[in-house]
Amino acid sequence: MLHFLDGLRNVTILSTFFRLMLACVIGGFLGLERSYNNKPAGFRTHILVCLGGCVASMTGLYLYLVAGLATDMSRIGANVISGLGFIGAGTIFVTHKKTIKGLTTAAGLWTAGIIGLAVGAGFYEGAFLGMILVLLTETVFTRLRDLIQHTPPSTLAVSYTRREELDIIVNHLRHENCKITNLKVAGNTNAQTALYNALITLQPNAEMDFTDICRDLEQIDGVVSAEIL
Repeated sequence: MLHFLDGLRNVTILSTFFRLMLACVIGGFLGLERSYNNKPAGFRTHILVCLGGCVASMTGLYLYLVAGLATDMSRIGANVISGLGFIGAGTIFVTHKKTIKGLTTAAGLWTAGIIGLAVGAGFYEGAFLGMILVLLTETVFTRLRDLIQHTPPSTLAVSYTRREELDIIVNHLRHENCKITNLKVAGNTNAQTALYNALITLQPNAEMDFTDICRDLEQIDGVVSAEIL
């Protein structure tokens, strides 16, 4: 612990002002990165969350140390941590491409609130180090994530004439170690011959050859065509 901060760990006017200002600064630093990258929750939101956590933590200390009430100092903070989940959930959404966005922002808001609790409790060292690590995670670690090789999902379009062929198609894809993440089927019975169209979203492995898979599917009796979109 840094002993020169010991005087600011007691509940005084000076320490209250210092904690509130520090919570605003830390929340602002965390929110700047989110605002710069046009994320749902930015500068002001992170300040308010961090500041709210700080006030909640100080309130618990005040009720116990100053007001002399027989209360659990950590109870308010525990409820703040639970409540932050509802705020973070508002930043998570699913795009039209069925991908999830906002998880990092939600986790950052949750962490900002907890850092605010640490500031309010006088745990300045933990709050400062937490802020540094969050900023590193949202900046440097983002670049490291982009270096990780991953295979994007692919959409397979299959046309077939008999409804029961879909089970054969799905079993063949699973036999080829294709992970099916989404499946949509549309039928057209207005023509002389019924035609069904299936859009199958696959999460393939790096070694998978879709040319061979499509060719194998077209060999199945009843399958009209198979291609990757």
